[in-house]
Amino acid sequence: MSDELVLREPSGAISLPAATLDRIVVRAAERVEGVRVRRPRRSVEVALAGDEARVSVGLAARYGIVLPELVAGVQEQVREALETMCGVDVRAVDVAVEELLEP
Repeated sequence: MSDELVLREPSGAISLPAATLDRIVVRAAERVEGVRVRRPRRSVEVALAGDEARVSVGLAARYGIVLPELVAGVQEQVREALETMCGVDVRAVDVAVEELLEP
């Protein structure tokens, strides 16, 4: 596994370091209403194996939101962002709701 994604194109290579991939995950997850990524530098992990990725993210969620629906939205947003922006096949998006926020 690697912590950097390298996309090889006929015109050259594109390198996306772990910090860039993590930021894509944070921005995608926080597009879901009621979500904040806890400690973005420490609670996001993108594990790469070839052109496949597995993502883990720790969230804070607003109290009162239906958590399974919220998590499904985060998984969808993160998967779509990485697949569209980076061309990787996202195998899984593991989400941990670690904190509840006041409404």
